[in-house]
Amino acid sequence: MKEAGLVDRDKLLAPTLLLPVILYIVLLVGFPFIMAFVYSLSNVTVGNPNFRIVGARNLLNLFEEQAFRSALFNTFVFTFGSISLVIVFGHILAELLRQEFRGKWLVRFLLLLPWTTPIALGTIGFLWYFDSLYSPIDWFLRQVGLLGHPDALLGPRSNLYWLGRPGPAMFAVITVHVWRLLPLSAIILLAGMNGIPKEIVENAKVDGAGYFRRLFEIVLPLLFPVVGVTVLFATFFTFTDMTVVWILTKGGPPPNTTQVLASLAFLDGIEGGDLAKGAAEAIFFFPVLAGLAAIVLRLVKKAVVI
Repeated sequence: MKEAGLVDRDKLLAPTLLLPVILYIVLLVGFPFIMAFVYSLSNVTVGNPNFRIVGARNLLNLFEEQAFRSALFNTFVFTFGSISLVIVFGHILAELLRQEFRGKWLVRFLLLLPWTTPIALGTIGFLWYFDSLYSPIDWFLRQVGLLGHPDALLGPRSNLYWLGRPGPAMFAVITVHVWRLLPLSAIILLAGMNGIPKEIVENAKVDGAGYFRRLFEIVLPLLFPVVGVTVLFATFFTFTDMTVVWILTKGGPPPNTTQVLASLAFLDGIEGGDLAKGAAEAIFFFPVLAGLAAIVLRLVKKAVVI
């Protein structure tokens, strides 16, 4: 009898297929995380060859700095503002994409472009949209009478200077991040909606249930596992993202008004050379994110079982 090959040996095939994944996690995720944790408990800097463990001093000292407190607050605003808009607009887009219309394939293709476009390239493109002098958004607002005259809703100035003032700058950062995550949210929610049996929705229509009643009593409860996973992934992406902030505002203006923890960690740890401080800022939210992931996954599992 011919000896069974690797493909036919279940006990060998599974570990062989999992080995690249395990190596990836250990080398590119696990090892850097352990090093960041060790650095956060030390006094290591780029110019200091003496490595010494100082305990939780770096983490405790963070709360004494105004820059960190501002970044902490901005991170919450950036995250929850983005996630709320992503879920709401993602659901609207998913509802629209369920309808039959001409050119549906083209709309789906265009919808996926922000997700497939490199985020740095897309954000650089948005620099023109928010330009202080040549912003097409400001031009449109002037044309419709919302900007540029004494009685205008947005003020008499000719431009809003999106990236030159704290409020508009944060709005711009959230807008670009929502643009980036919206395709992922819409596609995931669309897949979840397509999994809901049509008979349930049709029976509710026959019984006289309106759109919002069907939405809140049937669709959203059945979509809860999908929405939960979407929120979890979007939260991780947002908490750990610094590309949008760094390209658009670099944390300003003025300094630290749009700074988030990820960009502050890069600024202090990489550009400032204080590896210990940067590592402490980078892993500050790890317990929070780990706890959030455990809670969401537990709720999703319970909803699936029910």
